[in-house]
Amino acid sequence: MAWYHSETIQLTCTKKWFETPDSVSFELSSDSASDSFQFKAGQFSSLGFDIEGNTAFRAYSISSIPGDSRLKFTVKRVPDGLVSNHIVDTLSVGQKVQAQAPVGQFNNVDCTPKQKVLMISAGCGVTPVMSMVDQWLAEGANIDIEFLHLAKSKLDAIYFDRLMELNQSVESFHLNMLLEDNAGTDFPQGLISLEWLKALVSDFQQRTIYLCGPTGFMGAVKSALEEVQFDMSQFHQESFTPAQVAAEAGEGTVKIAVPDFGVEVEADEGSLLIDALEKGGVPVIAACRSGICGSCKCKVKVGQVESSSYETLSDEERESGYVLACSSTIKSDVEVSLN
Repeated sequence: MAWYHSETIQLTCTKKWFETPDSVSFELSSDSASDSFQFKAGQFSSLGFDIEGNTAFRAYSISSIPGDSRLKFTVKRVPDGLVSNHIVDTLSVGQKVQAQAPVGQFNNVDCTPKQKVLMISAGCGVTPVMSMVDQWLAEGANIDIEFLHLAKSKLDAIYFDRLMELNQSVESFHLNMLLEDNAGTDFPQGLISLEWLKALVSDFQQRTIYLCGPTGFMGAVKSALEEVQFDMSQFHQESFTPAQVAAEAGEGTVKIAVPDFGVEVEADEGSLLIDALEKGGVPVIAACRSGICGSCKCKVKVGQVESSSYETLSDEERESGYVLACSSTIKSDVEVSLN
């Protein structure tokens, strides 16, 4: 099944299970048993869940492989996380879930691999890189895979059994699992130093590197690679992290009008457009809040905003005034349309 970027389809939860005490995997299927899902391994989808009468969207990496008859996701509980807690505690088999078309530049099609790769992940960051690995293995690709994963403990390691099984049964797959609770005092507590990288994967300079994990972790890995002048054209990281948008209040207030919905609200100058739209009850989807999924696309017809991301927007859309609300700060009174 393929669907247009702006289209939202309804799927059904057909399976759910715990991966760790605070993370679950679940599968979504369409009503047609013959449907298969087409995407690029490593991409994510924005999912909408009915929570207390409202539909809340969040973006999650797909951990199944292209062509499967179901979409698989793994979600870890986030403290005070509305959607993650709902998924872990409440989502059940048979419930309906809204899904938007998969997107994302972090994938093994646009980011072409060499014959040797190094997959680096931490925590829930294992999900998109696992999809890439599973696709390569399913296709019998001639790729040598070094897989470096960090977790707090064996109990907290998502896909632990699967990774161990691959390490034992697949000749081209080599696993380094670093667990903080038994790594010793020299382990950099959730970060990877250049010394550790050299010790664990001595030929990393000859590999295409795919990286996904917490922001600080990814920053440490990238800095280590830059320090040794790694060919950064062979470095790919998931940018699926909260957008760092400078939302600094100005001296006054501005008005945000959305005539299509009869909405007019006030907000601080310099605040995020998405916050103002949500305050006014405008049914805008803000799934990733990272400026990469494109679900909060809207058109600024009058006034000015300052945007830090234009992911998924074409040149024509930008020229016509389209912006991503989650990555745009308001600079004047504005009139906005969702069409």
